[in-house]
Amino acid sequence: MNVLSLFDGMSTGQRALSNIGIKVEKYYAAEIKRHAIRLTQHHFPDTIQLGNILNWEEWDIDYSKIDLILSGSPCKDLSIAGKRKGLKGDNSGLFYVFIDILNYVKKFNPNVIFLQENVASANIQEVNKISKELGVLPVKINSSLLTAQNRNRYYWSDGNAKRVGFFGELQTNIPQPKDLKIKLQDILTSGKTDRLKARAILESESRPPISQASLLKRYRSIGMINVVFEEGYVRSLNKTELCRLQGFPDNYCDILARNKAASLLGDGWTLSVIEHIFKHILKEEE
Repeated sequence: MNVLSLFDGMSTGQRALSNIGIKVEKYYAAEIKRHAIRLTQHHFPDTIQLGNILNWEEWDIDYSKIDLILSGSPCKDLSIAGKRKGLKGDNSGLFYVFIDILNYVKKFNPNVIFLQENVASANIQEVNKISKELGVLPVKINSSLLTAQNRNRYYWSDGNAKRVGFFGELQTNIPQPKDLKIKLQDILTSGKTDRLKARAILESESRPPISQASLLKRYRSIGMINVVFEEGYVRSLNKTELCRLQGFPDNYCDILARNKAASLLGDGWTLSVIEHIFKHILKEEE
């Protein structure tokens, strides 16, 4: 299999394919964060880095041999945590660059499979726009079924899709994973939590408050951050815990400082969810 991964981040897609035993001949990654590229090349030195997605027309790729396109286009303008500019925003609008690339690849390989992901808090009108562009309805999967983190996301794919309803609309064919019932307390390296599950970790996990007072104030007033209660103080989630919340091994980000790892993990995909998805959308390819 040859893969083109857009907005590749820490290459969760590549890790998932490896974990479920799918051999990758060439893996092309479009990514601009230096620490993301560094982590990817550490684990997968044969990854072909392409740089900025906006320069895609300059890429030297045999598109006829691309079997799978991955896209986790930015959610900043779609998320409830953002300013809700939707697909008209500069960040989330990069989705349309993915569409341009997908349509171009289809000229050379009409059978190429895609996977697109975005936040479940997106406005339904924006979700419908994405579905119309892709020609398939999404499924919603919460990472809480497989990890200790509430991370609800939409996933669109035409791999092994099915027709549904009176009008025979194409539906992403991914069943819900079995609930492993993992609790936040189960993955802590020390301390206690007053939550059953962690809030969805975000890129902002890389910028925790500098004082105990501000950390506790944000936790109590906003509630959108995660804290761990230790004897006499509170702390942010450490690197090991962040890896566990996204389904990665404890030492996966060891080459990075905690905040750089947090930036990638908070902005990325849940590994165990992507493994589950691949087992279904690539079913006919195995």
